[in-house]
Amino acid sequence: MISYTVYENNASPEWVTFVHGAGGSSSIWFKQIRDFQKHFNVLVVDLRGHGNSNKSLSKGFKQKYTFKAIAEDVIEVIDFLKIKKSHFVGISLGSIVIRQLAEMQSEKVKSMILGGAILKMNFRSQILMRLGNTFKYVLPYLILYKFFAFVIMPKKNHRKSRLLFINEAKKIYQKEFIKWFKLTAEINPILRYFRQIELDIPTLYVMGEEDYMFLPAVKEVVKNHFRTSELFVVPNCGHVVNVEQALVFNNTVVSYIQRKFIA
Repeated sequence: MISYTVYENNASPEWVTFVHGAGGSSSIWFKQIRDFQKHFNVLVVDLRGHGNSNKSLSKGFKQKYTFKAIAEDVIEVIDFLKIKKSHFVGISLGSIVIRQLAEMQSEKVKSMILGGAILKMNFRSQILMRLGNTFKYVLPYLILYKFFAFVIMPKKNHRKSRLLFINEAKKIYQKEFIKWFKLTAEINPILRYFRQIELDIPTLYVMGEEDYMFLPAVKEVVKNHFRTSELFVVPNCGHVVNVEQALVFNNTVVSYIQRKFIA
């Protein structure tokens, strides 16, 4: 089983599960845990090959990585903890894992809060992926990751997010990075499907105003999935909204859950 940590709130029946992106770990939610635990029970997970799910478990993950398999890892934890239903909060690639989980077991998902959501690979990001695929066996993965971090988070005010993600990525093995990178081969068909199909689950997208690679596609999807979806754009903010504008992110998400499910 992948590594997880629980922060209980005995006064609340609600659960919020946090899912990080590729190259991160559960520690990227350090600015969220205290604020969320005031209102909800909190579960944070380390996806396979990341954080504390790295060394001890990598032997068990011999098969090719798929979004379905990664979502099943999260479901296994939820089932083990006997959590019937949870709100899911994801960042970047974690948003794809959550959406995949919702496709598989929608009855477990109360709401989806998707930060820095990836719904479409634009021209620039597709070139990025092709470059990565070409050089993944040649260049040390950290050089590739630093390059990606600069393309996705280019501005001076994104520096903190860049450094956090690069430092987290240092904890991943090259083999692990390659397995995750191979996931991008299946990303376009899966994202096309997600854009077309609206699930009957309340969904909040929290996007940075400066997340130029991914915000346009989210705006388009929210327009089409108007029954279930809302968009909150964070000013002066890039891709990693929960780190760059933690307070705005926390207040927005907590009040969304309270408005939709508790008020």
